[in-house]
Amino acid sequence: MRRFEFPVDLPHAKAVNQTLADVRRLRWSAVVVGLLCAAGTVGLVLLGQTWSYIVAAVLAVAALTSLWVALWAPRKVGTIEQLYHDSPLVPAIVAATRARGLTLLALVDIAKPDTQGRHFALVTRKMEAIPGHRAVIGERVPCVAVLSDRTTRNDSGMWQMVGPMPIAWGTRDRKVIADAAAQIPEAEWRVLKEQVKKVDEIDATTDRRLELDSKDLPPELR
Repeated sequence: MRRFEFPVDLPHAKAVNQTLADVRRLRWSAVVVGLLCAAGTVGLVLLGQTWSYIVAAVLAVAALTSLWVALWAPRKVGTIEQLYHDSPLVPAIVAATRARGLTLLALVDIAKPDTQGRHFALVTRKMEAIPGHRAVIGERVPCVAVLSDRTTRNDSGMWQMVGPMPIAWGTRDRKVIADAAAQIPEAEWRVLKEQVKKVDEIDATTDRRLELDSKDLPPELR
């Protein structure tokens, strides 16, 4: 696994990193749902009806589940420093632009560490902005790939969830960003350039990814 070490600028990351923003939104949504379910539970118990006790029990479980999600989400994801340290360095390019953002196309080896060989996939992610990069199709954006599973029962040998996270969301230092891009072999950047026309097709899939056959890869990546 190719990693890239650099000092994470926490104030910058907290201001611009969409991965952190997504976790915050999930936590607040879980808190709001939990409070609503808890209020509903109390109201139904006060009614004192047989049916209301049954519904109250269901809402109480929902409230506890929401509380668990609010506490679990940041621990599951980890700190921003951990994400940058533990996740592999991957290439990505700006593949599409729109009025309020852009779409990144990344090339990621989705094979788990104990899986024999590599298994490359193209992955897209919609973003609002990437400081330090131009919103121009073909712009090179070094990223780390945040890898995880939806369930603990995944035995496919491939990660179920993949999210490219720009190095530029963790630092303002342009030299650091350039150094990260330089560590990625030219062959990987070339694959993205050749496959950029597939961005809409990939973005329309459920997982926003397209696994590549060996014939789609240069010899050095097979």
